[in-house]
Amino acid sequence: MDIRGGLRERWERGRASAEANPLLVDIGVALLVQAATTMPFVVPRAAGAPPATWAAYGLSTLGVVPLVWRRRAPVAVLFAVLAAGALYRLTVDGPGQPLPYTGLVVVYTIAALSPARGRLVTGLVLLVAVPVGTWLNTRSARELTFSVFVFAAAYVLGRLTDARQRAHRVEAEQAAARERARIAREMHDILSHAVSLMIVQAEAGPVAVRAAPERAEAAFDAISATGRDAMEQLRRMLGVLRVSDGVPPREPQPGIAELPGLCDRVRAGGGLEVVYRSAGTVRPVPGAVAATVFRVVQEALTNTVRHAGARTVTVQLTYGDDDLTVCVADDGRGPQTGDGGRRGGHGLVGIRERAAALGGSAVTGRGADGRGFEVRVRIPVAAAVEAGR
Repeated sequence: MDIRGGLRERWERGRASAEANPLLVDIGVALLVQAATTMPFVVPRAAGAPPATWAAYGLSTLGVVPLVWRRRAPVAVLFAVLAAGALYRLTVDGPGQPLPYTGLVVVYTIAALSPARGRLVTGLVLLVAVPVGTWLNTRSARELTFSVFVFAAAYVLGRLTDARQRAHRVEAEQAAARERARIAREMHDILSHAVSLMIVQAEAGPVAVRAAPERAEAAFDAISATGRDAMEQLRRMLGVLRVSDGVPPREPQPGIAELPGLCDRVRAGGGLEVVYRSAGTVRPVPGAVAATVFRVVQEALTNTVRHAGARTVTVQLTYGDDDLTVCVADDGRGPQTGDGGRRGGHGLVGIRERAAALGGSAVTGRGADGRGFEVRVRIPVAAAVEAGR
């Protein structure tokens, strides 16, 4: 397993290096083609075969050198290769090649990298060059058919490569968009929760200073603790964006174990009675599920503090056989919009997105007794494990 991992890591590093230094790749391709074209000059030759002279070898090398610039000017390289091939046929009687290596490489490159105009020019040029090359060589239908086939194969392979690269770019862009959305949700949840608590605590401070100074001191301590917690979570989140040696740091996200502390902070800062309990057989859950549960509860409590005017909120985790249900219910004023949500519902949208990302569902609206507001999220743990892979 370690050997395969090491080989895969080396392959990824090599591919990244090749993408960062395309000129080195092109030089390597040119050297490989040069080695192939050298073979007819070094193998033993039949009696009566054209001599392998240095002049012929130099002209064959002249047709390979332009491949170094195949990415930067592929159509120009095609004309240079064709000109070198024609010069070789017309001026020397050297060894032939079993395959038109340079032409195939250039056609593949044009098909993979050039726009439609460059591919059209290439097609028109080959319609003339292939029959002319066949006439200069053997003048046989067999060679003409073979040449058409290999050049068509090179072109099709280039187009397939282009399609695959486009698919990879789209996939990468979609993955980046998903990651941006995830980070935006995390930042929203962290800042919205912290700022909401700090505002409530700051508004209660002046009243407490006049009526109960000891409560004012507790409020200011709660503001400080909330701010420090928010800074720590933001530092952890921004650390994900930093890259060290190509590998982002992987710090643990807050999870179910941090829920009691979250409830304590809300209880201390918002003057809200927070009840935390669990039902069913408590057991470890995947990290993605634990982080989602924490953020769902955090956002639901933030909405309660900001909008509910509630006195009590209950946070309950129910462990089923193959799922985990989170329910946050308060005794406040209930839904404030016609769709069963509350004003400033970006957080509720984020809750639904988090649940859906793990194959779960989220329902928001009035509580079971028709009063207050309830957020209920169900996450199938088996599906969440698959989604996190």
